Amino acid sequence: MLNRCLYANTFKEFLEQERLAVLGTLHSNYHGDALTTTDEAWMGEIDIMQQVLIPWKGENAQIIFEYEIPRLGKRIDVVLLLRGIIFCLEFKVGQKDVLQADVEQVMDYALDLKNFHRFSHDRVIVPVLVPTKRTTSSTTFQPSVYDDQIYNPLISGADHLQTLISNVLNHAHATEDKSTITDWLISPYTPTPTIIEAARALYENHSVEDITRHEADEVSTDRTINYILQVIQRSKAHNKKSICFVTGVPGAGKTLVGLDVAIKQTYQNGELDKENGAVYLSGNGPLVAVLTEALARDNQKKCTERGEKKRLSDSRREVSEFIQIIHRYRDNMLAKIKNPVENGVVEIDPEKAIRLEHTGYGEVEHVAIFDEAQRSWTHKRIADYLKRGGTYGNKLKVPNFPMSEAEFLIWSLDQREDWAVIVCLVGGGQEINTGEAGITEWIRALNNQFRHWNIFISDKLTDAEYAEGRVNELLAENNKVTFSDDLHLAVSLRSFRAETLSAFVHSLLSFRPDAVELYRDVAGRNYPVVLTRDMDTARKWLRNKARGTQQTGVLVTKVAARFKPLAVNVLPQDEGNAVHWFLEDKTDVRSSNYLEDAATEIQVQGLELDYACILWDADMRCENGEWKYYKFNGRNKWTPENNEENQKYMLNAYRVLLTRARQGIVICVPKGNSNLTPEGYPEDPTRLPEFYDGTFNYLKSLGIKEI
Repeated sequence: MLNRCLYANTFKEFLEQERLAVLGTLHSNYHGDALTTTDEAWMGEIDIMQQVLIPWKGENAQIIFEYEIPRLGKRIDVVLLLRGIIFCLEFKVGQKDVLQADVEQVMDYALDLKNFHRFSHDRVIVPVLVPTKRTTSSTTFQPSVYDDQIYNPLISGADHLQTLISNVLNHAHATEDKSTITDWLISPYTPTPTIIEAARALYENHSVEDITRHEADEVSTDRTINYILQVIQRSKAHNKKSICFVTGVPGAGKTLVGLDVAIKQTYQNGELDKENGAVYLSGNGPLVAVLTEALARDNQKKCTERGEKKRLSDSRREVSEFIQIIHRYRDNMLAKIKNPVENGVVEIDPEKAIRLEHTGYGEVEHVAIFDEAQRSWTHKRIADYLKRGGTYGNKLKVPNFPMSEAEFLIWSLDQREDWAVIVCLVGGGQEINTGEAGITEWIRALNNQFRHWNIFISDKLTDAEYAEGRVNELLAENNKVTFSDDLHLAVSLRSFRAETLSAFVHSLLSFRPDAVELYRDVAGRNYPVVLTRDMDTARKWLRNKARGTQQTGVLVTKVAARFKPLAVNVLPQDEGNAVHWFLEDKTDVRSSNYLEDAATEIQVQGLELDYACILWDADMRCENGEWKYYKFNGRNKWTPENNEENQKYMLNAYRVLLTRARQGIVICVPKGNSNLTPEGYPEDPTRLPEFYDGTFNYLKSLGIKEI
């Protein structure tokens, strides 16, 4: 089973194989249905390479198709390992012209290998762009400006590719007796000191506070950060495994804590400590995309102001050293295990992984910070997912997978042979997707499988949002537990004018009698929460409130369905859309400020706006003093949602949306459509007024001002 590529073979075996057999291997290892254009591209690449490589058929060389660089999620069309040189080939089948973006793409692949792929750190890397219809080829060979054994990108049409490769080998004095690169395909992910240094410099000059502002008076996350760093130091000194749970109200600064710990742990007293580094991981794709892009743009801007030339892709690469998608971390570890799993025990397969000193078969970092840890998958969800197969393009099937995601992530850090620390950043009541396990699954895994791990957690987690209020009960029999107030962030930094906003939202959603009093407290702190039944009124309110670069936006739940009559479009789920929605300014129609595209709880969890409109649809309705839940069938009616787990996710979705704004919110509960057809039937039976009136009346009864 190939885990990091779709096809790999020696030159000799590749050249002797039928082209359709090679295509079949690509297909069988690819997740999903390959498009016709993908088929045509692959077949074109196979035909070209089976002609190009003939002169080196007898050499100890390898060809690899669709190689995924560990943990970065980037895939190289073709890699050649020939005479100790790494050729990165990016094909543009049927293309004649050379585009700057294509040249940058293949150069980025070379830089990613150099910076993150251990067995490429000290190798000559040759990026080659292949517009197959081009009739010329590069004839000048120069090292790149980075001075790191990478050639400047070369360009060749298909007809001249063989000559180009031969000329490069001659230029590099790469003779046939040069050794091949052993185990290159399963190389560990290890950032070079250079890339870590760049990431540190980038973060130290960051403007991430533009996303996670911390303007609350007399509030600091320093005590939490310092507590975690002390746990890390003790774990290292005594060769122990430890886990910290950092919990807190929405907007309390959990993400900021995680980012700061990741950087401060990598640098001790200002000096790079590459042996004791940390990585910030999140399963929240939009959050990672927006944070990465915001830091990268800010870094490029500062470089430009200083008169330095720097590509945006270089800044993104530096950010990606310490901010990554948790699924890629997970999948990199899955690629190392024996498959299929036998007797319900997950074990490392020595033929798929490299054992390193101290690290063992674990990843390079001693410290892994998991943001949104409550969103880790249940055993059923990850087992079903791996049974089907499919991880970022590769069919990595693992039948009968025996662990939950939380359990597997702890197992992954447990593979280190010295010490390790996990930091779980947990939002209470913020599980918003089917199959998200919450904090309970982490505790269950520690109790059942990892009793040797030390646990550090707050003793204040008695609210129902945290494991149904059973955290202390679940840990009662575990003698490795230390409770500390320093690990609970009780004050919202996001809504700096209303420290009680999260408490008010909790009471509102729970029908608690103190909601009225809490609303008065919020309003008294000059944090406006207002109510309307008209989207145009809501938009006008937002535009009147926002000043300068303050950001506004419309929010809906992912279950919301009848927003089109209100001239609202739901933002497509692609992470690039979230980046534009959050980061573009008021001159760009893709910006949230245009108030045309609404983001869902999936896209905004962990992020924030200055002023927000929450468009309350008929998916969750107040009926006789309790919430009733409905899902739209996509055609003509709402049907009751009776699954209690789904109801919890729907309630949490509104909790997330209502706590996204730093400075104020307007809640729009539509009037619905009361018109009748000439025959006396409702004009729109999916938007009847009674679907909305109960919710509006309840919110108004709390004293929320209608505008």
